Amino acid sequence: MIDVWISDKWQDFELIDCSRGEKLERWGKYTLVRPDPQAIWNTPRINKAWRDHSAKYERSSTGGGKWTKGKLPENWQVRYGKLTFNVKPMNFKHTGLFPEQAVNWDFMREKIANAGRKINVLNLFAYTGGATVAAASAGASVCHVDAARGMVSWARENAKSSGLEDRPIRWIVDDCTKFVEREIRRGRKYDAIIMDPPSYGRGPSGEIWKLEDSLYPVVELCSRVLSDEPLFVIINSYTTGLSASTLKYIAGVLLEKKFGGRTDSQELGLPVTESGFALPCGATCRWER
Repeated sequence: MIDVWISDKWQDFELIDCSRGEKLERWGKYTLVRPDPQAIWNTPRINKAWRDHSAKYERSSTGGGKWTKGKLPENWQVRYGKLTFNVKPMNFKHTGLFPEQAVNWDFMREKIANAGRKINVLNLFAYTGGATVAAASAGASVCHVDAARGMVSWARENAKSSGLEDRPIRWIVDDCTKFVEREIRRGRKYDAIIMDPPSYGRGPSGEIWKLEDSLYPVVELCSRVLSDEPLFVIINSYTTGLSASTLKYIAGVLLEKKFGGRTDSQELGLPVTESGFALPCGATCRWER
């Protein structure tokens, strides 16, 4: 039996169908067709929204791709419970939100709300701040770190749209590894850490980031900024070669041996309305004290 953590509480998002390397989604009242390499099956495309969609991202044979837009605004909002997110079609098929992460937002909000104390959270590679907004809504102080200034600005907009602009959130534009190294020197500690590192990237000075080579050292660094009573660590991976079991092994070696507690790691998934099955969407590891 394969265990998958499924984000099945959405109302403003729906994965309607997936087939032939693409997925059909509803974001609020708009339908998008986007590539998805996991959808390798050739099932019939019965739903009429496959043809009558709001926008479609089509890959180019020479690399990259572009959006073909119909009746689609430049940006709009979707809600998850009391959280509000601003989404828009971006380069390389993205919308600024990964809806499968909602199951992690629920986990961290429950842990923070029931901690019985003030929780200080570090969110690394924090993108547009889904986890930041979720943690802040549960009462945590959050340090949001991402190297892209535009993504940090977008995350601030999400916090404001969710009515959380006055919560204790530090917005940091910086290289995540270098930031953690400085936090170690400063002696600053966090009760919980969330990280969503990219599969591949280049730093401002041309440094190459490859997740397979960099993840273990980053988690080791992060273990040194955890408080004496840490609450949880979440590690996400969208890299095909890194399984949930690999993430669990890293957390076991670096976190369980040092702090005790337990580690669980599974695939993330989204329920598919047409088939009743779940589309795999990467992996997550949760260590908790």
